[in-house]
Amino acid sequence: MSDNYIMTVRAADSSGNFGEEVADDATFLNVPQAATDFSMNDEIQRKDWYDAVVAASRWKNDAEDDRGDILFIVHGYNMSTAEALQRHNLLKNDLTNLGFKGVIVSFDWPTHNEALAYLPDRHDAKLTAFRLVDEGIQELSAQQTPTCPINIHILAHSTGGYVVREAFDDAEDTQLPDQCWSISEMVFIAGDVSAESMSGLDGIADAIYRHCVRFTNYSSRYDLALGISNVKRLGIAPRVGRIGLPDGAPAKALNVDCTDYYGQWSTDQAIQAADSPNGHFGVESHSWYFGNKVFARDLFEVLIGTDRVLPDTRRELTPPLTNRFVLQR
Repeated sequence: MSDNYIMTVRAADSSGNFGEEVADDATFLNVPQAATDFSMNDEIQRKDWYDAVVAASRWKNDAEDDRGDILFIVHGYNMSTAEALQRHNLLKNDLTNLGFKGVIVSFDWPTHNEALAYLPDRHDAKLTAFRLVDEGIQELSAQQTPTCPINIHILAHSTGGYVVREAFDDAEDTQLPDQCWSISEMVFIAGDVSAESMSGLDGIADAIYRHCVRFTNYSSRYDLALGISNVKRLGIAPRVGRIGLPDGAPAKALNVDCTDYYGQWSTDQAIQAADSPNGHFGVESHSWYFGNKVFARDLFEVLIGTDRVLPDTRRELTPPLTNRFVLQR
């Protein structure tokens, strides 16, 4: 299994450890597979990083045609570098075991570790958002060749959804060429943006929908971190990662409701052991997706472009709605 490729916009201290401040420039890392954390010791030259990521993304389909797949993970708030790497590896291992042949990359940004540091994290997210497109997606897309198209996907967890939303909106404001930063699959899990803003009628959400082929939102009403009872959330609109996509979302957007599945998983130790053999990390109801076999199987089908009604990990609502599904074992 290849090393871990990480693009971070955290500033490093004099010892080379990444902290909680925003850096002037992005740092590009190649982290050994066995590492449990990362630092400036893992830095490589920007061009070498791009070349390595593109090379690792390439594979051949059944017709022996060359293609590439790059999945960016954008983590949420209150994440240390060690935790970001841990979740990166959990998802990487699960997708690789299912047959994902591309490369998984993490976009790491500075988040505070104190329990009530939510608002500072949103400020840092906005400061760093544009670099995801400008130094990540755009640069990697530009390295496509006529004989090897590269599909770029994004998985955003929690406040990572806010980072992505701001990144796409800012990129549109600067009028970057469309073909330089379009992506294939956009995925939100426990998305920490308002549900209303994802209707497709909002100017910020429009930028996301215009520049992706398909948008998949995973939601759960059990998500305590996104609940209105959370002290940090007084007066904040309901989040898309808790109540799901609103009516009026465009046809390319679909919602996978994980409420019923999480209710089973969280109350049945046998199901937990089978579906999450490595345990869970962070706030359980908010972060259970990482290391969960059922979620990984459904996500794998999304990334390879399976029709939305075909995965056996989901069922349509009754009566059917074309963009509403329920996660199941």
